[in-house]
Amino acid sequence: MKVAFLTKFMGLFFLSFFLACSSDDDSVVDEMEQEEEIIIEEEQEPEMSTEVVYPIEGETGTILVNNISLSQEGYVLVNDSSDDRVYLMEKDSALIVHEWQLEFGLGNDVELLADGRLLASLGVKTPDFNFGGFGGIIQLINPDSSVDWEFTYANEEHMIHHDVEMLPSGNILAIVWDLRSTEELDAIGYSGEEEKIYTETIIEINPATNEIVWKWESWDHIIQDVDDSMLRFGVINEHPELININYIDVLRGTVELDGDIMHANGFDYDEENDLIYMTINNFSEVWVIDHSTTVAQAKTDSGGSYGKGGDLVYRFGNPTAYDNTFGERLFYNNHFPNLLENDVPGDGNILVYVNGNGDSKQSVVYELGLPSSFNLQVNASNELAIIWSYTREGLYAPRVSGAIRLYNGNTLITSGTSGFIEVSNDKEVVWEFEGDGFYWRSYHYNLNNEAISFLNIKNP
Repeated sequence: MKVAFLTKFMGLFFLSFFLACSSDDDSVVDEMEQEEEIIIEEEQEPEMSTEVVYPIEGETGTILVNNISLSQEGYVLVNDSSDDRVYLMEKDSALIVHEWQLEFGLGNDVELLADGRLLASLGVKTPDFNFGGFGGIIQLINPDSSVDWEFTYANEEHMIHHDVEMLPSGNILAIVWDLRSTEELDAIGYSGEEEKIYTETIIEINPATNEIVWKWESWDHIIQDVDDSMLRFGVINEHPELININYIDVLRGTVELDGDIMHANGFDYDEENDLIYMTINNFSEVWVIDHSTTVAQAKTDSGGSYGKGGDLVYRFGNPTAYDNTFGERLFYNNHFPNLLENDVPGDGNILVYVNGNGDSKQSVVYELGLPSSFNLQVNASNELAIIWSYTREGLYAPRVSGAIRLYNGNTLITSGTSGFIEVSNDKEVVWEFEGDGFYWRSYHYNLNNEAISFLNIKNP
């Protein structure tokens, strides 16, 4: 620094002397002034950049993209079935800000409730039978990982699996596999060769009493067209409200079904209309079920707000599942029927993750418009209009996965075999996380979400 100052001083001295002798040589003056500017610039300390450069490594994976101006600020609740972990991840850094210690492995769905507790589907340690997504146990887990409530429903004949949902009443819905006897199957002309068959049931549990207070069984709403001398015989496409017990989808013959012939894997509850939307993976459909029925009405085809009892109020995604030649099949295995509610953009529509198994090997997230009233028609299209969709090259998760609509209009997509992608309504990727887990689903929580206050997390 001293050398620079001396050089500068001597330069100015000779410049002054020269100007006194020859004031008309402007080019020399300009040159000396330029040299002075260069010296001053060299003395300045370079500014340090504070910009974060992506990708960056987090605790469990890598943030590939993060457009802070367009992404929704907040946390992501991660359900990682590969490690039986549930944790809350900060989006900008991928740091884990809260993690729960689980007594049992994941039965898949775990969601953070407004009061800071987790509602968790967990797997029994020694199941009498199991398929992908088996559970058997539901727990309400406190922020400190202590168990507030537990319900077990698992034996040789039935087991809770995949998804759970808390109703506004505080009761809890769960999906159940129910074993059907050989005699029952023979009586209705079941044509499959599996030794044991399980059909889908939904139960509603009152946590205060541990009683099952409501039940819907798919078995009560079966149709078959194999043998007219047996029970439940009918013409399939004349009864879209019933379930073809012998429907054979793309999986049969290529994947061992092990008796899990329907494989429900997720549901959502519509409080305003008292309806349940359930994804049926092996039928590549969403079934809509009336929750307003009594237990007795749910076994019949009458009663409830829609007058259909437990028959399907509606169905969509794959008209071939009930021999309907009208309407285009959109789903090839599907997960997470997520109703858009609570004033998020798209309120009144539904998001569904279509895995894209079969020939395409391409997953797609669809936003579909729900009708104002349900009229399940015979020999007509019952499919829903596509409002918005997203896919990209290489987006393919053959199992699990789902999508959430955020308050700013972005959509957070869980691609089960790779990670999470947040895209804008214009389909620009604004945040992306890649990990090596097996991700059932993700849930998004804004920084000011009520549930976060119970976890003692300091906002970044």
